Amino acid sequence: MTTAPTTDLFAAPAEFAPRSAWSRDCSGCGACCAAPDISALAKPLGVRCAFLEPDCRCGRYDTRPSTCREYRPDWVCGEVAPLPTLEARVARFLSIYGLDAEVGTVWNGGEVSTL
Repeated sequence: MTTAPTTDLFAAPAEFAPRSAWSRDCSGCGACCAAPDISALAKPLGVRCAFLEPDCRCGRYDTRPSTCREYRPDWVCGEVAPLPTLEARVARFLSIYGLDAEVGTVWNGGEVSTL
């Protein structure tokens, strides 16, 4: 029996700088609660989750939907977590996936602009 190769979720694609092996846990940056759409919560793309508290922690952590429970940090977390504001993290997250134009923000290497 052969096993499928494991993929290192923290290995950045070739066009991005490598991520630190030390940053493999959730950093609590809040980007995953604000950037992607979460249909189970009727949360649109690029909009902060209504349950995301000011300290970027989940206000309903124990009862969060399976989509949130099953999310695992990956290389994108290492790319966005060091940014100073949630707005900058969300803009960078959306930029990585090519979704920034869909919500009207542009990532300019540290600056966030609204279209």
